[in-house]
Amino acid sequence: MLGFIGLFGGLALLIYLSMKGMNLLIAAPLSALFVTILNGLPLFPQLAEEGAANFLTNYMTGFSGFIASWYLMFLTGAIFGKVMEDSGAADSISKWIVSKIGMKRAALAVIIACAVLTYGGVSLFVVAFSVYPMALSLFKEANLPRRFIPAALAFGSTTFTMTSAGSPEIQNWIPIEFLGTNAYAGWQVSLIVAVFMMIFGYWWLTKVIQRAVNKGETFIERESDHHEVREALPNPLLSLIPLIVVLVISFIFHDSLKQSALIIALTSGSIATYLINRKYFTNVGKAITDGTIGAIIAIANTSAVVGFGGVVKATSAFEQSVAFMTDIPGSPLIGGALAVAVIAGLTGSSSGGQAIALPLLAPHYLDLGVNPDALHRVVAISSGSLDSLPSGGYVVTTIRSIAGETHKDAYPMFGALTVVVPAIGTILAVILFSIGL
Repeated sequence: MLGFIGLFGGLALLIYLSMKGMNLLIAAPLSALFVTILNGLPLFPQLAEEGAANFLTNYMTGFSGFIASWYLMFLTGAIFGKVMEDSGAADSISKWIVSKIGMKRAALAVIIACAVLTYGGVSLFVVAFSVYPMALSLFKEANLPRRFIPAALAFGSTTFTMTSAGSPEIQNWIPIEFLGTNAYAGWQVSLIVAVFMMIFGYWWLTKVIQRAVNKGETFIERESDHHEVREALPNPLLSLIPLIVVLVISFIFHDSLKQSALIIALTSGSIATYLINRKYFTNVGKAITDGTIGAIIAIANTSAVVGFGGVVKATSAFEQSVAFMTDIPGSPLIGGALAVAVIAGLTGSSSGGQAIALPLLAPHYLDLGVNPDALHRVVAISSGSLDSLPSGGYVVTTIRSIAGETHKDAYPMFGALTVVVPAIGTILAVILFSIGL
């Protein structure tokens, strides 16, 4: 019982410290230390038997292992996003979408802009930074409460696009290594679930925004809202070409190179962006440098919570929890979805949750004869649910750093769209796969 208190108490502590604004590089090891003490694990390898679990070894193995596996994907993704931003391509695409949809549908314009960039391979963090200025002007023009901007950004980035078939985001690529699938696994079900999440989530967001407006909420401007406006932007249709390049190249090489195809695809996207829009760059060298720094920060935050997960999975309480979830009666997809969602919640990261869960779950379920394509898609969608608890790195960055909002104001709708909607989408996916679709 003490071990389970440590396990879920550590998660609660991680959420609390994150909501208080503590850096994840400090909050994650502190929370892992709490788990360690209540589960009776040794602190250092010198205090443990040879090869036995201990706080320092397990934390740093999880931390460094994730960097070793995914750094180049984070790096190429962040650089691609930054050159798209610096060239004005991201702004051009966003403004073009707004011109087609109309200012009155401000929330929808933000969602679609984020979705196009995310499905094109731009890093989630970069998408949020790139689209936020446009979102701000849209919500101001429509006089909508600004506290809903983080929810719109996250919904367009981390739900029906991030984990869908064909997406270049790593959440769709991690299962390939463990299941022997490809990025388009279960695409028929994925398409249905993505359309459902898009329609249902947008309906929910607009309903809540309208309710707030009816209560008298309006857009409140701040001094920090003034952003530099670029006079010249590249052609929006030409700016879409690098996104298409990323998708096409990842498709061509996914069978032979698996997740490493993403490195080639994103690098090619960066080169295509430079060749097509080179005269619009303000400082390409700075964009690459900023992308590199952004990649280091993003992967460090993710690795910090993967390290927390590395300590968590060394405890007997974790083993009992996984055993319970994998033995749930009914479709094995239910146990797989639940296990990955819970572990993603414990680690605060969808990619981190997959990296921890799949090495344990994949052999078990494949031995049971589970369809690997179905498992891939269910795991991908479910990983994008509980990862968005208040302690998640993306959550903290989007709400606090980018939008300057508080969790109290912004998280209720943020959580509804990024936790509840993907959870329902996961249930729908399990049902569809179970009936043989």
